[in-house]
Amino acid sequence: MALGDLMASRLVHSSSSSPSPAAAPLAAPLPNHGHHSHVADDGGIRVANDPEPRNGLEAEEEKPAPVAYLPQVLVLCEQRHEGLDEAAAAAAGPSTSGLVSKWRPKDRMKTGCVALVLCLNISVDPPDVIKISPCARMECWIENLSDPFSMAPPKALESIGKTLHAQYERWQPKARYKLQLDPTVEEVKKLCNTCRKYAKSERVLFHYNGHGVPKPTANGEIWVFNKSYTQYIPLPITDLDSWLKTPSIYVFDCSAAGIIVKAFLERLDWGSSSSASSPRDCILLAACEAHQTLPQSAEFPADVFTACLTTPIKMALHWFCKRSLLRCSLDHSLIDQIPGRQNDRKTLLGELNWIFTAVTDTIAWNVLPHDLFQRLFRQDLLVASLFRNFLLAERIMRSANCSPISYPLLPPTHQHHMWDAWDMAAEICLSKLPQLIADPNAEFQPSPFFTEQLTAFEVWLDHGSEDKKPPEQLPIVLQVLLSQSHRFRALVLLGRFLDMGPWAVDLALSVGIFPYVLKLLQTSAMELRQILVFIWTKILSLDKSCQVDLVKDGGHAYFIRFLDSLDAFPEQRAMAAFVLAVIVDGHRRGQETCISAGLIDVCLRHLQPENPHDAQTEPLLLQWLCLCLGKLWEDYPEAQLLGLESNAPEIVIRLLSEPQPEVRASAVFALGNLLDMGSSSVNGGDDDSDDDEKLRAEINVVRSLLQVSSDGSPLVRSEVAIALTRFALGHNKHLKTVAAEYWKPQTNSLLKSLPSLANISNPSNVYSPNSILQGSSGLASHIGPVLRVGSDSSATGRDGRISTSSPIATNSIMHGSPQSDDSSQHSDSGILLRENASNGGLSYTRSRPTDSGIYSQFISTMCAVAKDPYPRIATIGRRALSLIGVEQVVMKHTRFNSGGSAHQGETSAPPSNFGMARSSSWFDMSSGNFSVAFRTPPVSPPQHDYLTGLRRVCSMEFRPHLMNSPEGLADPLLRSAAAPSNAELSILPQSIIYNWSCGHFSRPLLTGSDDNEEANARREERERIALDCISKCQRSSCKMTSPIACWDTRFELGTKAALLMPFSPIVVAADDNEQIRVWNYDDALPVNTFENHKLSDRGLSKLLLINELDESLLLAASSDGNVRIWKNFTQKGGQKLVTAFSSVQGHRAAGRSIVIDWHQQSGYLYASGDMSSILVWDLDKEQLLSTIQSSADRAISALSASQVRSGHFAAGFADASVRIFDVRTPDRLVYMARPHAPRTEKVVGIGFQPGFDPFKIVSASQAGDIQFLDIRRAAEPYLTIEAHRGSLTALAVHRHAPVVASGSAKQMIKVFSLEGEQLTKISSQLSSFMGQRIGSVNCLSFHPYKSLLAAGAGDNALVSIYAEENYK
Repeated sequence: MALGDLMASRLVHSSSSSPSPAAAPLAAPLPNHGHHSHVADDGGIRVANDPEPRNGLEAEEEKPAPVAYLPQVLVLCEQRHEGLDEAAAAAAGPSTSGLVSKWRPKDRMKTGCVALVLCLNISVDPPDVIKISPCARMECWIENLSDPFSMAPPKALESIGKTLHAQYERWQPKARYKLQLDPTVEEVKKLCNTCRKYAKSERVLFHYNGHGVPKPTANGEIWVFNKSYTQYIPLPITDLDSWLKTPSIYVFDCSAAGIIVKAFLERLDWGSSSSASSPRDCILLAACEAHQTLPQSAEFPADVFTACLTTPIKMALHWFCKRSLLRCSLDHSLIDQIPGRQNDRKTLLGELNWIFTAVTDTIAWNVLPHDLFQRLFRQDLLVASLFRNFLLAERIMRSANCSPISYPLLPPTHQHHMWDAWDMAAEICLSKLPQLIADPNAEFQPSPFFTEQLTAFEVWLDHGSEDKKPPEQLPIVLQVLLSQSHRFRALVLLGRFLDMGPWAVDLALSVGIFPYVLKLLQTSAMELRQILVFIWTKILSLDKSCQVDLVKDGGHAYFIRFLDSLDAFPEQRAMAAFVLAVIVDGHRRGQETCISAGLIDVCLRHLQPENPHDAQTEPLLLQWLCLCLGKLWEDYPEAQLLGLESNAPEIVIRLLSEPQPEVRASAVFALGNLLDMGSSSVNGGDDDSDDDEKLRAEINVVRSLLQVSSDGSPLVRSEVAIALTRFALGHNKHLKTVAAEYWKPQTNSLLKSLPSLANISNPSNVYSPNSILQGSSGLASHIGPVLRVGSDSSATGRDGRISTSSPIATNSIMHGSPQSDDSSQHSDSGILLRENASNGGLSYTRSRPTDSGIYSQFISTMCAVAKDPYPRIATIGRRALSLIGVEQVVMKHTRFNSGGSAHQGETSAPPSNFGMARSSSWFDMSSGNFSVAFRTPPVSPPQHDYLTGLRRVCSMEFRPHLMNSPEGLADPLLRSAAAPSNAELSILPQSIIYNWSCGHFSRPLLTGSDDNEEANARREERERIALDCISKCQRSSCKMTSPIACWDTRFELGTKAALLMPFSPIVVAADDNEQIRVWNYDDALPVNTFENHKLSDRGLSKLLLINELDESLLLAASSDGNVRIWKNFTQKGGQKLVTAFSSVQGHRAAGRSIVIDWHQQSGYLYASGDMSSILVWDLDKEQLLSTIQSSADRAISALSASQVRSGHFAAGFADASVRIFDVRTPDRLVYMARPHAPRTEKVVGIGFQPGFDPFKIVSASQAGDIQFLDIRRAAEPYLTIEAHRGSLTALAVHRHAPVVASGSAKQMIKVFSLEGEQLTKISSQLSSFMGQRIGSVNCLSFHPYKSLLAAGAGDNALVSIYAEENYK
């Protein structure tokens, strides 16, 4: 299977795409009903207010069958909804420590010098050895040493020495070799000193062959000769060690070699206990244990240990041949004629050597601890070769009852099953040998060994996991990468393995995969590109430190070329962008090389489609192109300048309206990193030296960021807040100056026109920049006076308005966002400007009008950010304000009426687009409720005259004066603030989008999650239950007269909202203090209690359930328009905030009357209130979809989304009118009526009728009447129910059963059929349940699928649940 196919078929969609809907039937028909699709994209309801059908089409339209409609769409269940915090994001990003530090060898080593000492004394046997006959006489494969006629002993000794030298040189050709034949102590000493001198800090190998001398002594001495060869002279091992020093490796090929190892270990123990220096790097290989003698059998060479270490293939084949079935048919002399070279894998000898390396590596990796494997098999090439061959020596010599030993000690490996694979490869090789030797031109057939091992690895991949034993073939996969014929398959399998998780990446790196895949980046093979990019993505998602290696080897160019190629899948190019982002992340050398390779132009080119009508680029690619650019510009002023010159802001700004929050957040990250926190501003230097063009570009970037400061996604808003904080740091002086102007004493009338920033902790004033720049009129009286600071008034008209030609008034902030029509409301908090203590005063630079305008907008926006419903974002906003000298003053929490009374001394002010409270001048305040105390300012150098008023303002204290004042003020937080210091730089919040996005690549990308199967099974079960319940409730009497539960919620302010869970006996309730409580009504036990938020301003509008057929989420809408969505809310203390945003974006709902509703299938959330527009949010995209003008003078008091037609919703107004809108039609308004006329009381509840007729609605007014309308027929209702007399407070419409319920303030609940028949009447006299009365009805809510009704009381805070009499 080609890798492209593998990636195309297995790559799951990026983190920014929606999950696949559950594979459940769209709508299963109920018994006796025809099936009717819910899709209604026919342009909507084409009926206005005509009393009769206009063309007969409406009359002929068939009524849809009431089939159970179960939405298939899931929202808010992406990775980004798992929570946003710096710690989690950091953990998701590539690491530079911990797990990753273990695979990389601490420091590569080299054996620089080899000392060969042979004590053979040919023709003279040592006195302590009794030789058998015939006995082994072969040394270095040279035979007949015992025959004096074949070769003279000195010549034989020299020949053996040269052969041993040649055998070692094959393993380490670059080392220096020194040979001593039958030496004296002095010659050995000189040899050791010379070798250490040559090797310097490199390793020295000391090979000792003691076949012609006695065994080592019990004291740990080996034997050499005197000059005349008449005596054996002992050489203490301690002397040898002191001459050779470390690092060193010893090979002792003699009988009882274990004695030497024991003596060495004692010396090492004594050395380590007597000195605190680092442990000695000393390795020993010995031919046998202390009590053993070397094999003397003639089937082995005399130096069998050395033969295994230096000529393993020859030794292994000779040994195997005598034990295999080929022993009779094969001429053993052919083994010495195996054709080929050891380093040519396309020859028989080369392939055998390759297989042997793979087998021994595999055994070692599977048996040894990983740190020991790293040290012995990956740190030094010669040491690695000797240890591979040592495994063979152990296997062969144990068959002769001799056990080679080593230090460090290795576990036994001679019976490992991989030796069977080697034996099979050896047998196949030997069987071919006669033919290959007879015909040198015969075609070489490769061994099936590697193909079979890759198949075994593939089988493991199909069934293995982190919990199971690791795949033992991993080192073989690494060896296979050396072969062109197997490379592609090996890389694909390796990619699948790495995809299993960080643990798999760590295993592969510990095997030693890194240098192989690094070298492969130099190949130009097209078929390897995709899988190599995938493998590097997986490696870098675990370990960032590889960036250095990639830059050093020029690997970055490979990924830039791949990113620029259009023939790869977008997901794969996104991986290349990720790799490049990691390469430049915090790595200046990487940034420089990538910029010189043209990475900025490549990224910007692919961010803009060549044809605007093309299909949208893959979101994951857009996301990583932005993140890559952001990392390229991060803290690198020269790169930022290049980005500005390349017109980057204009290209990236277009992405701020992309549907995926991850793309928008990444675009914000890139733009934020274009803002220079330059030292000139930070250190208070002169900004006039700044390049005007750069400043203009920065201002343009900030203006675009202000536009998205009220995005629906906390991920985006978090990045906006961080980017704006960078701006606050870079433009600190100007911002402090403008902030000072906000509070500078002015004439009373002038100050009243300035927005006060005294409102951070009051969430009822939700303001955003959406309305700031809507047009010149909106900004009029607020920014006008601020523009006056240090500028001429060219941009302001005579009335203080900004002319439309001014740069501030040109860009509208958000598409279709209306101007705020708020009225004044006070704050219950205050903000105070901090004193500027740099040289005793503010350093002041003349600002351009554009600057002052943008600074004013910045301050107002950051005040909005400081009140964000998502806690982390609010914290960032407060930090940014503190950087520019604006400090929050903690206020005493006081509740106030919806109207509220003005401060004493405050006169009416024009409506503020900032949505901030206004106050009179400081002097008016002092004559009112507040006493003003002036502190003596600290002694400071003379200041400019205009600063005296400001200094006064900054130094004044507020004290609570009168107990009956509307708000109690605590002491303001005053502290001096110089230009941003290191401390302030350190509080700069960290962006999380990059690290968080990196987490996507550390998760499996090629396989679907098993969780999906579980979720699908659970959903299918729930759909079955839902359909069953719907069928029952549609056939039931719906007379809900039986109270089955009554719950005293103990809410202080009564129950404001209640909600019945669909698949568990749980009811959720909340009050106006935004306490949310969860109760099990079967067991009558509390389940959970939590606060919706901890801010002082409280008030709840509605509770809604999201994803009710899956893992349900609880939407809690506050009266100020803030929406918070919770998961795990039915677990005690387990609730977790999924997302939070302001649903009314800068529109403050006077009277705290936000209304909200939700449609699951479309993912639309509708929000409105005491304002002239309705905001439609797409919760899947977490984006404002559209703003619909309600075309009414009065506030909207009720909203209901159609469950049948996506985009349809009904709105009831405070003037008793009813309208239906369709977000898909250009006019939006599709129906309008006044069913409650002549009464004008507000509509309390509205809803589409049960079943699936999209044309019938129910509307209830406060006057007590319930009207049933068919919008195809006429504007007049076809049925009216006088339910209550002037006190109707709640209406509930069942989604499936043909019933509606209404409640009144007079402690009464009534349930009606759709024909107007009263089915149930519950009054306080009749429904005393467990000694409790129902109280005035605040809210009513039906169970989604059953005949159950929950009622929440306002005065006694009870929640009562009613069912039919036969309810079980």
